[in-house]
Amino acid sequence: MTVVWLPYASPAEAAARLGGIPEGIEVDCFTGDGPPPESVDRVAFFVAPYLKGPEVLADVAKMTSLKVIHTLTAGVENFLPHVPEHVTLCNAAGVHDASTAELAVALALVSERRLDLFARNMPTGDWQSEFGTSVADRRVLIIGYGNIGAAIERRLAGFEVASITRVARRARSGPVEVHPIEDLAGLLPAADITFLVAPHTPATEGLIGAAELALLPDDALLVNVARGRLVDTDALVEATANGRIRAALDVTEPEPLPPDHPLWRAPGVFISPHVGGASSAFFPRADRMLGSQLRRFAEGRELENIVDRKTVE
Repeated sequence: MTVVWLPYASPAEAAARLGGIPEGIEVDCFTGDGPPPESVDRVAFFVAPYLKGPEVLADVAKMTSLKVIHTLTAGVENFLPHVPEHVTLCNAAGVHDASTAELAVALALVSERRLDLFARNMPTGDWQSEFGTSVADRRVLIIGYGNIGAAIERRLAGFEVASITRVARRARSGPVEVHPIEDLAGLLPAADITFLVAPHTPATEGLIGAAELALLPDDALLVNVARGRLVDTDALVEATANGRIRAALDVTEPEPLPPDHPLWRAPGVFISPHVGGASSAFFPRADRMLGSQLRRFAEGRELENIVDRKTVE
């Protein structure tokens, strides 16, 4: 029997949520809390528990039968240094599209319509109105036009935005035009709302710095639901300090953001604590993906979502 570690409370729960366990698969459960199962030298397929860090791979050297490590996150940069070269690494691309896109649009709405200000006024009962900015008629730029970027665009369809411009690592033609990242400097001056959803790689580290922020038009909004390290934090603090631009951030650098960090009190900055994928939409999509991957693994078929390490190293 091939041993698989799954992040459920019991094999019975795993079978119920995954639509059954394929023949030839033996399930051990590991949620990241407490000691690992005794089958550490037999596990071949390990699903890293969600919201746990690479510490769950502390015993990877003992996993002498390991063939696959599967994360439940789309980003794998934290896990990558701990995954042996001979082990296939898969991510959860696609699982978080709905949840993260939903939050990205919500962050834009909160910031544009000044809902953050009104929420801060509630404890004191301060009836302070403020004229907001509508998402309608705004020019949108999506940096990192993959699955999540496309999901954001679909959710913006009913908001009457003026235009949507898409940027990815490479230019693409097809139903929509996608600009290469080299065009970014020329696109930022016309971006009223910029959604940052690119993966964190050496090429995207510090992608948005002082020069890029300076190119944004006055009262522009930067929405980051990717990784904090894509943005130069010091440059963002300086750019938002005088209120020229605003930011809605689900991710920061560092994380967690220290309580005394100036971003917490910068005018026009709204912060959520890296919860893009953390919603009820996660569970059914994760279960469907894992069920499909286990069937592929049991049948000897190629897995989906295999990470190309060259693109993230």
